[in-house]
Amino acid sequence: MTALNTKQYDSQSSYLPTEALGTPKLGLKKLTEALMLSTLMGALSLTAHAADKKAASTNVEKAVPSAKAPISTRESTNGIIAIVNDTPILKSELASAVATAQARIQASGQPAPSPQRLQNDVLNGLILRELQLDMVKRAGIRPDENAVNQSLGRLAQSQGLKSLTELQQALDAKQPGRYAAVRAQVIEEESLKALQQSQVARRVRITDHDVDAFLASPEAQKLQSTEYRTIHIRVPFSDDYNRITDSEKKAAMQIAQQAQELLKSSDDAEMVLSQLSAGTAKNYIAPVQGGDMGFHPAAGLPIDIAKQITPLEIGQVTEPQITPEGIDIVKLVDKHTNDNMIIPQWKVRHILVKKDERNSDALAEQKINDLYEQLRRDADFASLAATYSDDPGSAGRGGDLDWVAEGQMVPEFEEMMKRTPEGDYSTPFKSQFGWHILKVEGVRQKDVSDTVKRNLAREALYQRLAPQAQEDWLQELRANAYVEVFN
Repeated sequence: MTALNTKQYDSQSSYLPTEALGTPKLGLKKLTEALMLSTLMGALSLTAHAADKKAASTNVEKAVPSAKAPISTRESTNGIIAIVNDTPILKSELASAVATAQARIQASGQPAPSPQRLQNDVLNGLILRELQLDMVKRAGIRPDENAVNQSLGRLAQSQGLKSLTELQQALDAKQPGRYAAVRAQVIEEESLKALQQSQVARRVRITDHDVDAFLASPEAQKLQSTEYRTIHIRVPFSDDYNRITDSEKKAAMQIAQQAQELLKSSDDAEMVLSQLSAGTAKNYIAPVQGGDMGFHPAAGLPIDIAKQITPLEIGQVTEPQITPEGIDIVKLVDKHTNDNMIIPQWKVRHILVKKDERNSDALAEQKINDLYEQLRRDADFASLAATYSDDPGSAGRGGDLDWVAEGQMVPEFEEMMKRTPEGDYSTPFKSQFGWHILKVEGVRQKDVSDTVKRNLAREALYQRLAPQAQEDWLQELRANAYVEVFN
């Protein structure tokens, strides 16, 4: 069952938003570490140091017979600035990372630190990154394929492309094999994200008593189930901020300011996008993105955007906000508060036949059709699920998934679930997990207000505790590693 779920309403759930490990403003050190660990747009230039680093690794193996053997400054003339366990960090890597950090700090409007402090903090970020990559390799962490494709999809969209196929064609046209290299970099970033979440989650313990205490505090008033309807417009950059020209930066800001003025007088997102495309934006290198995002809770938004919209009055528009990927403008169109959150739920069983090394897609389809014929001959659904279902989470319970709400299952499953009458079972259908048959045993309306508030309280407590837990973990990681920095 777990592979199908995308969200949990259970108050004991460990579900946490990906934003829980966002980039809270904890000072320059935290900012630069976050910059080193967030390189989706920078993936377009990831091959810059690959050959040099491979050669440097060979030199390190020759020069360092033992990880504990110190290396003199004289031996760093090959361009190595630091050794992390047995992995080199090149001077060229540091210079590139410092330039990226400088550009992003400038874009964010934060005061610039001294060059020496910035270099030290960026180098520390690179060292911590190498240590985490080493953990990823040793633990054999591989990210979910869907998460990788979603990240690549966002990258494609930022480049004005409609699919991963178009992204692959565009990248490989510039340099053969570039798409494979970019995909490898995205897999690396998603692996790091998975590692960070698992390490921090095991260090943050939130009890029911903690939740009760939080709900009794004045801060809990922020957990009212307010939903916001927003229009979000983005003027994307054609490349990472530090690699685009000053003229493109100026052109992007002019379009963002035009979008801001249009949004002040209109709630029609399509009209705003149309006017931007027909006006000055038509000559801009990357197409303007966005639209009406509908109603959504602030807790479901990235932290930076949530902070922008929650103080707004209805009808107000944010100032253009520069990010590494583009300039964002958000308008609060409407908001409402629900004291009671009533949602529909379906009591569901299912049978899954996976496509894997043993089962080709054709064989899996044949098996599910055979099971469907048995159901048509009045076979017991729970018995078939217990005997034949490949879902280990539910097969032992006769395929029982308990009560399922909207948004918990993959789209193909949810669509079939809603179309199947109560007391009946579906025809076979396919999802990314294999072939299914589901049975709807009941339908109800459920008030989940208390459960949602408790989950929001857990998320708020997690976001409060996670940064320190992450800091403690990173300090432990470095303290237990061999690190040699050359002056």
